Amino acid sequence: MSLSFSLTAALLSLLPLISSSPIQDVQPRAALQSFAVQQVPNPKFQGYDNAGPAALLRTFYKYNVQPPAAARAMVNSTGIVAATPFPAEYDREYVAPVSLGTPAQELNLIFDTGSSDLWVFSTSMPAAQVAGQKLYNPSGSSTSAVLWGHTWSIQYGDGSRSSGTVVNELVTIGGISYASQALEIANGVSAQFSQDPASSGLLGLGFSILNTVIPTSQKTWFDNVLPTLAAPVFTVDLKRAAPGTYTFGAIDASSYAGKIEYTPIDNSNGFWRLQASGYQVGTSPFQPTTIDAIADTGTTLLMLPAAIVKAYYAQVPGSQLHASYGAYTFPCSAKLPSFTFGIGRYRGVIPGAFVSYGRIDATTCYGGIQDQGNLPFSIFGDILMKAQVVVFDAGRTRIGFAAKKV
Repeated sequence: MSLSFSLTAALLSLLPLISSSPIQDVQPRAALQSFAVQQVPNPKFQGYDNAGPAALLRTFYKYNVQPPAAARAMVNSTGIVAATPFPAEYDREYVAPVSLGTPAQELNLIFDTGSSDLWVFSTSMPAAQVAGQKLYNPSGSSTSAVLWGHTWSIQYGDGSRSSGTVVNELVTIGGISYASQALEIANGVSAQFSQDPASSGLLGLGFSILNTVIPTSQKTWFDNVLPTLAAPVFTVDLKRAAPGTYTFGAIDASSYAGKIEYTPIDNSNGFWRLQASGYQVGTSPFQPTTIDAIADTGTTLLMLPAAIVKAYYAQVPGSQLHASYGAYTFPCSAKLPSFTFGIGRYRGVIPGAFVSYGRIDATTCYGGIQDQGNLPFSIFGDILMKAQVVVFDAGRTRIGFAAKKV
C-alpha cells in the first residue's frame, strides 16, 4: 500500500502554542525543526478477538518476568493466538513508516517508549523465519556501513530471541534524517517473532542506556536528532480504532483540552518512569496512593497493582479472575466504569469502553486492565495512552498528560 509521512510547514507554527505547566515551560529553539508521523493501518491485522491473552504474555516476557501459569498454558495450548512476546503493537492494527538507506527503503515499524533499540527484519535472515515482513537490504543501500565488531541480541523470558549485526545507516522519519544511525540488522529470530507479521521491526524511544548493542551501546534515533529539533520533546497522541500521531519537536495544542500536567521522571534505568498520585474507579472517591509506573507505548495493556485491579473489577458485574486465563474477564454486555489516575492535581480519565480488549468467546470479554504481578513497576500502556495526549520531555526529564479534545 502507499504510505506517506505527514510533514508540513504548519507544524512549525505550533511551537508558540506549547502549553504552560506548573514546573517549567517547554521552550522552542528558533530556526529548528518539528514534524509529525502518522500511523498507518496494518493490512495484516486480523481483529481483536482473543488478542488479550497474547498481549498479557508479551508484556511479562518483554520485562523478563514469568506470566501467570494459567495465561501461559492457555496461549500455548489452544492455538487461538500466537505467544508472540514482542514486538507489542498499537492494538495490532497500526504501525509507523520509517525510511532506511539510499535509495530509501520504507519499513513499517513499531515506536516503543519502553525500549531503546532500532532493529529490523533483513535480507540476512533465513527465508523460513520471514512471514510477510518487509525486509531491509543493506547491500541495496549506498549509505550502509558495517559497524565492525558490534552485535546485538534480545532474549525474553519465554526463550524467544532476536540477534544480529549492526550498521550505520541513514534513517529518516518525517523528513528529518540522521546520517549515521546505528541500525540493528536481524540475522535470525525465533519462531515467536516470525509468527507476528504486524511490523518489520521496532524503533525504541526509551533512553539510550537501555540499548543492547555490544561492546559499545548506541544512541537512539531520538537522542541523535535532538539537537535539530525545535524543542527536546515528542508527543504521543494515540487513537482508539484509528491511526495515532507522533509529533517530534513540538506540542500540537489543537490535540488536547485544558493544560498539560507534568511530573518528573526517573530515567536512571532508561525508562520513562513516573509516580502517579492515586486512582478512581467510576464515580467512587479518589484514592490517594503512589503508583510507580513506566509509560510504554510498546505495551498494549494497563498493568496495575493487584489491589487496584481488584477494586476496578469489583464494580464490573459478572467479572472474574478467570482461572483458565490467569486474567480478569467480564461479560461483554457489562457496562464498564471509567478509570482515573492522578498526576498531581490532574485527573486523567480512561473511558470504560477503552478497557475492553476483545472477546475470548461469544459472551466473554478480556480486560484491558490487568494485574502487574511480579513486574517491578506498573505499566501505563496503550489502554491509557489512547485516552490521553502524552508529552515526553527529554529536555526537562519529565512527562506530561493532558485530556484529549472530544
